[in-house]
Amino acid sequence: MKFTGWLKERFPIDYEKFIEINERIFVKEPIPNHMKKWYYCSGAAPLVLFGIQVLTGILLTFYFIPSPEMAYESVRHISEEVRLGFWVRGLHRWGSNLMIIALLLHIIRVFFTHAYRKPRELNWVVGVVMFLLTLALSFTGYSLTYNQLSYWATTVGTNMIKAVPLVGESLLLFMRGGEEVTANTLTRFFTLHVGFLPPLLLAAIVIHILILRLHGMADIDGYKKGYYSFYPHHFFKIIILTLFIINVLSALTIILPPGLGEAANPAITPQHIKPEWYFFPTYRFLKLVPLNIGILGTALFLVGMVFWPFIEPLLSKNKKTRNKLAYWVGGVSLVITVGFSIWESIVL
Repeated sequence: MKFTGWLKERFPIDYEKFIEINERIFVKEPIPNHMKKWYYCSGAAPLVLFGIQVLTGILLTFYFIPSPEMAYESVRHISEEVRLGFWVRGLHRWGSNLMIIALLLHIIRVFFTHAYRKPRELNWVVGVVMFLLTLALSFTGYSLTYNQLSYWATTVGTNMIKAVPLVGESLLLFMRGGEEVTANTLTRFFTLHVGFLPPLLLAAIVIHILILRLHGMADIDGYKKGYYSFYPHHFFKIIILTLFIINVLSALTIILPPGLGEAANPAITPQHIKPEWYFFPTYRFLKLVPLNIGILGTALFLVGMVFWPFIEPLLSKNKKTRNKLAYWVGGVSLVITVGFSIWESIVL
């Protein structure tokens, strides 16, 4: 009682009103009935995985040394000598992969249920930006192990930047810190991965959730209209989802621990260089067409993806026609993406 009085004196807040507001915003937040189905709860998974990535990433920075001489050795030290280091590294590595998958599934769900339509267009834009930032985080993080595969994948990946019209050359020099992949590249990628991209992604997440709170979750056709409170049903779903994700990540880490490979050697080029799986569709497309056209085509696809909620209404005023067009655009894009990924994965 004395402590409560002491606290109120120093923080003169109407605690009852504060609790009431928080209860209304969070505890009693209306959740549409369709969210009772587990496969509609895909939005919480990336948020949970982001939290895991931040926590494990902070732990890894205590031991990781971002220099060509020590990067590979520090990763080996984490994996083989630090207590539970292999587990933390495994959670971080597999977490990045699962976060991309979770975001993809969420984007697909939102697209095919038309939850991006007015007045939620901006939330779709923010969501796609979040996905692109996650890809950038995964790319910069993959390079930090500084083994042969990561070094040459970084070389190939940054080489593509050179084909970007007007700014490609300057952007390449900025990313690499010079003409070649060197110590400067590793330092810059570490800075981007740890200091620059995570705050941007966090800001995007906050904006995404804020817009979601303002508009509420979109209703989906085919389900009975109605709502239920966030707490306790949806809250406990997220708790179960979190525990499930941690178990899956732990199992993957133990069964398929991330390897070390050989230390990076700029003098020896591996026979088959490929980026990580999430870049397979783009990598395969760039192999099929001239590089300049490939970069331009990829850029146009991304612009179309970001601004799709504003493009779709221009295609037709009839809702049924727009639904069919959206299904066709989404279906064809999905088939091409999956097809290119499988093609690239089986071709040496």
